Amino acid sequence: MELKREQPNALNTVTRYGDQFIEVNEIQYTHAIAFRPEGAIRPWNVTSVSDITTEQLILAADMRKEAGNAIDFLDDNAPACRYENAPEILLVGTGARQHFLPVAVTAPLLAARVGIEAMDSKAAARTYNVLMAEGRNVAVALMLTEGE
Repeated sequence: MELKREQPNALNTVTRYGDQFIEVNEIQYTHAIAFRPEGAIRPWNVTSVSDITTEQLILAADMRKEAGNAIDFLDDNAPACRYENAPEILLVGTGARQHFLPVAVTAPLLAARVGIEAMDSKAAARTYNVLMAEGRNVAVALMLTEGE
């Protein structure tokens, strides 16, 4: 399916996708990728849903641990771990079919106030384009096939 942008912009946009490729900014990728509206399109080292770990999600979201404040423990509402550059939401495309991610894998990101939505990769690509166009702070990680 081909997706057309209404107006050109400098943001990373999914322009086309198929069963064996995803195209971002009219450049075709034949492996799993992760990206945000701005910045590089990075390879995502995942070939099956079972490869998705907390660390892989953190890499996909391009997050970095933030140095904690010595008195953070006094704030009951402070997240257990803080990250710089954390997106509001991370969309995870799990290939041709939707697979829910284990709670143990997603819990650390949810505790850091990063929403995570798992869906099939085509739905994740479409949802990413909508959220990105709305100016939302979104990241996406897309698998092409389910290597299971």
